[in-house]
Amino acid sequence: MPTFEEIAAFVTEKPLATAVIALLSLAGLALAFLVIRVVWRAVAWLFARYVARRPVEDVLTIVAASIATGVSAQGMWRFSGDVLGLDGPLRLLLFAFIEVAIITSAVRARRNMRENFSAGIDGIAVWALTCLTAVLSSMDARSAPEALFRLAAPLVAAWLWERGMAIERHRIRGTGRINWRLTPERLMVRMGLAEVSDRTASEVDAHRRLTRVALAAKRAKALREGGASERKIRGALSKLDKAMDQAVEHTGLAVDQSRQEALLAQIAALYNTSALIDADPRVPWEPQADHQPVPARPALPPALAELVEDEDEDVEVLDATPQVVSTAERAALMRAARGFWDRQIAKGIVPRTVDIAQEIGISLATAREYRALWKLEPQAHALIEALYHQHGIVDTGAFPALGADGRVLTKS
Repeated sequence: MPTFEEIAAFVTEKPLATAVIALLSLAGLALAFLVIRVVWRAVAWLFARYVARRPVEDVLTIVAASIATGVSAQGMWRFSGDVLGLDGPLRLLLFAFIEVAIITSAVRARRNMRENFSAGIDGIAVWALTCLTAVLSSMDARSAPEALFRLAAPLVAAWLWERGMAIERHRIRGTGRINWRLTPERLMVRMGLAEVSDRTASEVDAHRRLTRVALAAKRAKALREGGASERKIRGALSKLDKAMDQAVEHTGLAVDQSRQEALLAQIAALYNTSALIDADPRVPWEPQADHQPVPARPALPPALAELVEDEDEDVEVLDATPQVVSTAERAALMRAARGFWDRQIAKGIVPRTVDIAQEIGISLATAREYRALWKLEPQAHALIEALYHQHGIVDTGAFPALGADGRVLTKS
């Protein structure tokens, strides 16, 4: 590098050449500034168009995939020179043809995803070409670690591309990945080692024991009503008694009102399964071709109309002295109410809520709860249906029942 004295001597001796050099330097600086400015604007435009609009994970995916592809291309450069014997411009033109094919297939797969919602055959081609370039690159490795590295680099690039495609698929289709039918969770549930809900172990055990009691009660009732032998009935009652003992011991059935109600609900559902035969569920959007308008209801007799207007179900009852009874007393009252209900149903009478409350001496709220449960049984339901079709009376819990002779029956 010339010293300052040599530069000063050159300027003094050749001022014209110095001026020309200075002008060319200024022109070069101006040209370099313009080139840098154009490149900066191009980079900023590319960043705003392709990078800024993408999430950070997509940008990092593209960068990592590009690095992995570069590693794979470097391995193909060595393979084309050492194995294929290519050199010079021919080597430069041909060494990365598989990487170019991978990028082309990846772009086509993304286009297919946007247009047809599937990567198609191009997605398969990306993985096939990636495995091919990984194998070829590792064949020219000088050691086992280098071979593993050259095998891993293209596969990493393909995996990152696949994850980017999954994000793109979810963004376009609005759906996630498939749900496998065989998962560890489902296998554990199928084998009985796990629960599908968040119930505790005690809740699951209590539910199973109450279900055993309900099923045993249904079995004993079915045998008794079917006229089974005395031995079978005794066996069924023995199983029922055993299941009840275990439920009382392990679930607190004698003092837990919620579990008592759950047991009664299960028994009521099991006892009335035959009512499902008469159910007529209709699809709400299905046109009803045989639909007929409901005929006008006949006018009710004055006495009947006066009784129907007395709807105690719509009256809010506030007991000044609420009943506080023990579990045994509550069970006795329920058995008494059930006996009264069965006797009235056998006579063809559907008791009202107020009738049950007055006969047994319980509150209207309790009588209403019992009646709502028992009126779903087949015999009571048939009486209610007959009352509606013959006289147009809707069950509110306060309507009178009709006897066989057509008289209005309100009490037993």
